[in-house]
Amino acid sequence: QVKQATNQIVMNCADIDIITASYAPEGDEEVHATGFNYQNEDEKVTLSFPSTLQKGTGMLKIDFVGELNDKMKGFYRSKYTTPTGDTRYAAVTQFEATDARRAFPCWDEPAIKATFDISLVVPKDRVALSNMNVIDRKPYPDDENLVEVKFARTPIMSTYLVAFVVGEYDFVEARSLDGVLVRVYTPVGKAEQGKFALEVAAKTLPFYKDYFNVPYPLPKIDLIAIADFAAGAMENWGLVTYRETALLIDPKNSCSSSRQWVALVVGHELAHQWFGNLVTMEWWTHLWLNEGFASWIEYLCVDHCFPEYDIWTQFVSADYTRAQELDALENSHPIEVSVGHPSEVDEIFDAISYSKGASVIRMLHDYIGDEDFRKGMNLYLTKFQQKNAATEDLWESLEKASGKPIAAVMNTWTKQMGFPLIYVEAEQQEDDKVLKLVQKKFCASGPYTGEDFPMWMVPISICTSDDPTCAKMQILMDKPELTLVLKDIKPDQWVKLNLGTVGFYRTQYSPDMLESLIPAIKDLSLPPVDRLGLQNDLFSLARAGIISTVEVLKVMEAFVNEPNYTVWSDLSCNLGILSTLLSHTDFYEEIQVFVKDVFSPIGERLGWDPKPGEGHLDALLRGLVLGKLGKAGHKATLEEARRRFKDHVEGKHMLSADLRSPVYVTVLKHGDSTTLDTMLKLHKQADMQEEKNRIERVLGAISQPELIQKVLTFALSEEVRPQDTVSVIGGVAGGSKQGRKAAWKFVRDNWEELYNRYQGGFLISRLIKLTVDGFANDKMAAEVKAFFESHPAPSAER
Repeated sequence: QVKQATNQIVMNCADIDIITASYAPEGDEEVHATGFNYQNEDEKVTLSFPSTLQKGTGMLKIDFVGELNDKMKGFYRSKYTTPTGDTRYAAVTQFEATDARRAFPCWDEPAIKATFDISLVVPKDRVALSNMNVIDRKPYPDDENLVEVKFARTPIMSTYLVAFVVGEYDFVEARSLDGVLVRVYTPVGKAEQGKFALEVAAKTLPFYKDYFNVPYPLPKIDLIAIADFAAGAMENWGLVTYRETALLIDPKNSCSSSRQWVALVVGHELAHQWFGNLVTMEWWTHLWLNEGFASWIEYLCVDHCFPEYDIWTQFVSADYTRAQELDALENSHPIEVSVGHPSEVDEIFDAISYSKGASVIRMLHDYIGDEDFRKGMNLYLTKFQQKNAATEDLWESLEKASGKPIAAVMNTWTKQMGFPLIYVEAEQQEDDKVLKLVQKKFCASGPYTGEDFPMWMVPISICTSDDPTCAKMQILMDKPELTLVLKDIKPDQWVKLNLGTVGFYRTQYSPDMLESLIPAIKDLSLPPVDRLGLQNDLFSLARAGIISTVEVLKVMEAFVNEPNYTVWSDLSCNLGILSTLLSHTDFYEEIQVFVKDVFSPIGERLGWDPKPGEGHLDALLRGLVLGKLGKAGHKATLEEARRRFKDHVEGKHMLSADLRSPVYVTVLKHGDSTTLDTMLKLHKQADMQEEKNRIERVLGAISQPELIQKVLTFALSEEVRPQDTVSVIGGVAGGSKQGRKAAWKFVRDNWEELYNRYQGGFLISRLIKLTVDGFANDKMAAEVKAFFESHPAPSAER
């Protein structure tokens, strides 16, 4: 549409050469463009015409040549090996955020929506897929080895969601209850491995249809495993692409955590089919709406499909605490970030958009209640379908449905960075307890001393030992200080804030309030998610220097009877961080002994082999505990791991998938060059990407300097897929003190190659974070700073 007369057309275009371009106004002669001016920096091209194009509609035709690149973005090639061992390439796409312009010239912004009629000319023995169903397939006139595949017209949609794939694949299919054809495409010969994801997808589509009360809008949906893939997955409308490890499950060789991961990622990407694809954010500033929402609802969906996963407790450990860790830093950013240049877009695909986004939506859902929340969601999706929306639009719909001041509350969580620390003390007055609450910004670097006093509107819930699972009082804290009276609470009853660890804040109790909570951890009367939140708050307060680490380690002793996997997992992370810090001191050996003391009772209770009646969470817990004991050098665990590893390698007795990581990491940590060679051999033989990744992640545990070098060299070799190199280097950095130094040196020495591979994507940020994370002195800080001053990495700036 020409909206006002012009002799130029400006559009997005990157790494594309235009051969000819013409514009034909409706019912008039076509005019050929006479000049193409590329603004490479801005990824745009200006087409100039010899005469003025008048107002009205017309047809723009462009003949161009692009490249099938190796950058894992735009239209790129992905390397795979056929069952007979040949190396071949598939052609696949990844357009989010700003790379559709690498595949075809277009207006590559989320709010400029259009319908797409796509046809692909492909070798006739290849599978060709796009967003919509195939409507025609005919021989290509110029070459009998090619066919032209034509797809149905898409709904009105954004460019970043367009997709096409050409390659060799098998598939499994099913129809969901609401009649949508679901297919999972796998590498040739591995169709079986698509069945688990197929089941999840077929259950999930009707769940979302019911939850939003809006049907899935396309006739089909394909989920496909791509060999070389930078992200975990991408929600292209009707053709969702995945890393192999985020989609394929082999009943014999996949561990429990892989199943859970696949279920979550499938739930996440399918949620986007409504939230993101049907209704799209106005601009990248509102990306968090897409990602935060999908990162929250994936848990709702998995909880529906697999109640035995206790997935909401895991949410707190995986998303909530991770977001709080980042958001306590001075260089965090608000959930809503203004975005200008495309290079700034990559930077906001971080744990603030995803995990803090999901956490505040969980808090909001709890504050509104499920029924009104669903009503509001339906209002929002119906009002904006096939259009674009901003954060305010969602608040308006939810406000309408709930009658609560949603925008006022939520603006304090999305427009300013950070979150509050709530200090609470209690005083007994006859039969009542009087609570005094004070909120201040929580900072990782110690008590907040800023000039301004940021304030949040905090939904606060309070429970007591009467009923630890039910709120005795709920209130919105909308000022810096608050005094509350809890009626009929005896002196010996405890009081706890933030029931269910739903509110996005940390709590600091007065010493006597904390003291009274300890028995409730010990006798497990406090629910798992509250036990987890309590110890996580304590550890982070200690890391910020607000309370003493000694006090926290004393509370650890209350966790001796802890049965819950997620609580252990979070505890284990926190002890890991402490252990890394202590590796810079003389107390490293002592903390290893402490770890062994904390983990051996539960290790003995669990043993090595699954017992009848155990489930998903027991398998995850066993793997976690044995790995922790093995790494710390617990004698009995190490001996048993070596024995089982030997049997596994000799083919006498295969290790179950859930025991592989803990056994591998244990034998490597205490192993030699023979151990490493055996592991590399297992890596070469592994047919499944999951097993290759499992091995890649633990190789860094090896501790001899020359073997560490060998692992680092391996990371950049042909044996490791480009998207997985980062986790091998990260494993070395996190594996030992020597590894930390070696990994950082390796990144500096190979910076050119690494930067060229990953520039502008989030993998470069991840690489930097993983390699410098463990350092803890000023000298290293200066060295890291100096290096990046001379080797800038804009998308990792934060």
